Amino acid sequence: PLVGGVASHPLTPPTPAPGWRPPGTMLLLTFSIAGQPYAIESRRVIEVLPLVPARPVPQAPDYLLGIFTYRGRLLPLVDLARRLGLPPPAAKLSTRVIVVEFEHADRPGPVRLGLGAERVVELRSAAAAEATLPPLRLPGSEYLDRTLRLGGETVQLIDIGRLLPAEFTAGLAAPTGVTP
Repeated sequence: PLVGGVASHPLTPPTPAPGWRPPGTMLLLTFSIAGQPYAIESRRVIEVLPLVPARPVPQAPDYLLGIFTYRGRLLPLVDLARRLGLPPPAAKLSTRVIVVEFEHADRPGPVRLGLGAERVVELRSAAAAEATLPPLRLPGSEYLDRTLRLGGETVQLIDIGRLLPAEFTAGLAAPTGVTP
């Protein structure tokens, strides 16, 4: 029989179209922090922007770079390097702000924030991982999810829902009934 204009053997499954992936396969947005590869789930990403100016917030933790305006809404900007306890990076042309959204367990409504990262590289499928290590659950690093080996590179997955302390994140959730 013909499959997509190509003859196939009845016992041989058709070759998937380029870019096709099985349902439920997690896509990851990969980027660098201090020269090391990290990733977040792409379904959490709203947009990737060039580095934007942020207004500093007095008495904020060092990883909170400040507040910036995104499509008429004020969002916190988190320096991922500092949040991970790494040296703060110098601003480069390759520095990006990844605008993400997630649900917070302690408060209804989506939470949006910007994440500062170096070299936002590409989308990768978690299904392509050659090896996986479960989360290590080290004290103070609840946001570090599993580690994957993708394309010969060891990539640390970050759980953005656990990236910030609960008391900080709960205050960021949009009040019920308010549309951003």
